[in-house]
Amino acid sequence: MPTPKAKVCTVSPRQHQLLEQISRKATNPHRLVQRAFLVLLAADGINNCEISDQLQMNRNQVRMWRSRWAQASATLEIAETREISDKKLIQLIILVLSDQPRSGKPPTFTVDNIVQIVAVACEHPSQSQRPINEWTHRELAEEVVKRGIVKEISRYSVGRFLK
Repeated sequence: MPTPKAKVCTVSPRQHQLLEQISRKATNPHRLVQRAFLVLLAADGINNCEISDQLQMNRNQVRMWRSRWAQASATLEIAETREISDKKLIQLIILVLSDQPRSGKPPTFTVDNIVQIVAVACEHPSQSQRPINEWTHRELAEEVVKRGIVKEISRYSVGRFLK
């Protein structure tokens, strides 16, 4: 069975320059740098297996990022014809090379909950009629549930918020 043909990655000279800039910047996340290299290699006509070996990535990942770049190439081309700044084009390229938001369980505690928990931790325990001198994570968890700030919380979550 023949292997599927790899998506063609076209990169304009300006995009090439910006991708190289992204891949050289030491403060960029490794994944972003790796994906920028991937696009540059794909634009040079290197096949997915070679890119996979060179970047030590799974071949399916290479295929996915190559495909994503190919899908976004029209948008990037339009952005270039509108003569947007390099800064905005880099932001667009980074958006293309970034992970998509994942679904998952929504956060259990809101920012407001966490702020209120920290506020209680800043109070002296005697204000809450607690016979202790300092809050423990367990005592604090019990107190915020008692006050109705949250329905339930573990001492570990309280500790994480106070860290």
